Formats: sequence, structure tokens, C-alpha cells
Amino acid sequence: MKILIADDDPQIIRALRVTLGAQGYEVITAADGAQALSQAIAHHPDVVMLDLGMPHLNGIEVIEGLRGWSQVPILVVSGRTGAADKVDALDAGADDYVTKPFSLDELLARIRALTRRVVASPDEPATSFGDVVVDFSARSVSGPSGLIRLTPTEWRLLELLVQNPGKLITREAMLQQVWGPNHSRDTGYLRLYMAQLRKKLEPVPAEPRYLVTAQGMGYRFVPGA
Repeated sequence: MKILIADDDPQIIRALRVTLGAQGYEVITAADGAQALSQAIAHHPDVVMLDLGMPHLNGIEVIEGLRGWSQVPILVVSGRTGAADKVDALDAGADDYVTKPFSLDELLARIRALTRRVVASPDEPATSFGDVVVDFSARSVSGPSGLIRLTPTEWRLLELLVQNPGKLITREAMLQQVWGPNHSRDTGYLRLYMAQLRKKLEPVPAEPRYLVTAQGMGYRFVPGA
């Protein structure tokens, strides 16, 4: 599996190259944002890890550039801890966000979660709610204006909800199925991603009709609202 690491700190690049290489990953590196996009085009990595504060295109610009043509899982690894930075990265199309300093075990768990793919076996190849059509076979979502781009993580959350119409999916179950068993308490992350989904799919995101919160418990998909 190929991982592209984009960071302008050579010490981090060296450390991650050695560490991830020892775990069996093929590591590709980039020292700035422009090089990150070039390396992604040349090598088609399975995961992209990037910092936000890079020269020659910052991390947000790299994410936007990647999302113009690729759905590769993107993990932001940044020293910026503010909620606004995380929201900006998720809005741009990132799938996950880890703050520096980080533990190796956590980083590896996040990588495994990003590359985990849930094999869907729905009874119907597609379903719809409101003006939105979810095509399971094509793993795509469309609306009145055409294709709606979801990140891989957003797709997995939507898939989990839509395949269980009307059923309450607890926060813990959603976190474990999408991010893995070590993330059952990361409810803040889940709220951010659900907010992203609602922005893209709900007629009025602040008043969700289809992706509904069960206060204090979790979420449910209500197709006939």
C-alpha cells in the first residue's frame, strides 16, 4: 500500500518514512504543496497524509486540488488544534484530522480506518430521499445539480444510515464501524462529519429532515420525511 506524506518538516518526513516503511507501507514524500499534487498524480497513492502549513500551496489548496480528480483518503496531520482549522480541512474534502504531536499507534489506527472499506450488499442498487439519489453500485450520490462529491468517510457514514432506514444507529456503533474500535468516544468527530453530510444533502442543514439526530443517542435515516 502506498502512502504519500506531504510535510515541509524534514524530520517528520524522515521519521514517518522509517516508521511506516517498517510497517510494510511504500512511502512517497513531498516537501511542499505543489510537489504533493505532482506526486499524487504520478504515483496514485492509497492514502495521502499532509500538513496544512506548507509552502507553494497550503494543505487546504492541496486537498481541493486532489478532490478535483481523486477520492483518495486524506489524513491531515497538523499542529493546528483549532476547531476552525479542522472544519476548513473537512469542508475542503479531508477524511480525518490528527494533531501533532501524535502517537504512532493512533496514526496507524487512523490509516487502517481510512483504508477500511465496508462491502455493501443492499437489497436495492439505489435509493432516494428528497432530491438526492444514492447509487450503491456506483458508490455515488447525485442531486438536482448533478453529482454530489462525498469523501470516503462521508460515504461510509451515509451508507450505514441509508441501509438501515428508520433504525437508530448509536454514536458508538457509527464510530466503531467507520473509524474502528479504538474511536468509540470520538463523538466530536462524528458531529463534524454529520454536519458536513447535512450541508451537502439536506434542504435546510440546520433543520435536518432525513439525517436526524436522536438526542444523546445517535442518528437515524428517515427516508419519508
